[in-house]
Amino acid sequence: MHALERISFDAYLPVYGPAAIDVGGATCLRAPHSPDSPMLNRVVGLGVDGPVNEAQLDDVLTAMGDTSFYVAVSPSAESSLDGLLEARGLEPGWGWMLFERGPSPAPSVETALRIVEVGAATLDAWARVVATAYGLPDDALPWFAAIPGITAWHAFLALDGDEPAAAAAVWIDGDAAYFGMAGTVPEHRGKGGQGALFAVRIERALAAGCTTLVTETGELRDGSPSSSYRNIRRYGFEERFVVAHRLRPRRRG
Repeated sequence: MHALERISFDAYLPVYGPAAIDVGGATCLRAPHSPDSPMLNRVVGLGVDGPVNEAQLDDVLTAMGDTSFYVAVSPSAESSLDGLLEARGLEPGWGWMLFERGPSPAPSVETALRIVEVGAATLDAWARVVATAYGLPDDALPWFAAIPGITAWHAFLALDGDEPAAAAAVWIDGDAAYFGMAGTVPEHRGKGGQGALFAVRIERALAAGCTTLVTETGELRDGSPSSSYRNIRRYGFEERFVVAHRLRPRRRG
């Protein structure tokens, strides 16, 4: 697994806790509270450490249960992996671009929003902003609300007055930082919330001595970047490579 993929994996593994299981040389990240979300239900590391055994591959797919899920096809994975997944009916999914940033200071950001670090009083509001931004069900709220309490994760909330507007978090371990969990309530878009959240997270990472700052978002579609993609580039992150995905939609009926 590439070093940048490893940083992303190490950041998310404690978030899943016992819902992350090792099967057939891969790790199945399972989110039973959000069975329709391939963003949260994923298989990572398959075919990275050696040839893909077809029986083990079938065990991996079975372990993901009745969910919509992605199987990551890393650039460093065994070359036969994509074809094996296609043969089992998995369709092309949305790949994720990995970005990297060096330890330069964050650009200045002007916004009327107020940025606070998440504590006990703001846990639920932070979780709701993230879940709402990604269109996830209320069942996901306890899962998100637990993240700011996990070692190495630091969560921040942008407020418009007292109203939650945007949320994001950063995972810091050694010289690495991973930026994730970013979302904005639709009616508060365009107010500079994500820029301010990038700035405060970059400052936190640099203060901790981080030299490798990593994030990811969906790859370009039709040549046009999403707002998330544009924000990432605006705050000094550079494209490194895409991790492709194969998708198995949730079975119906």
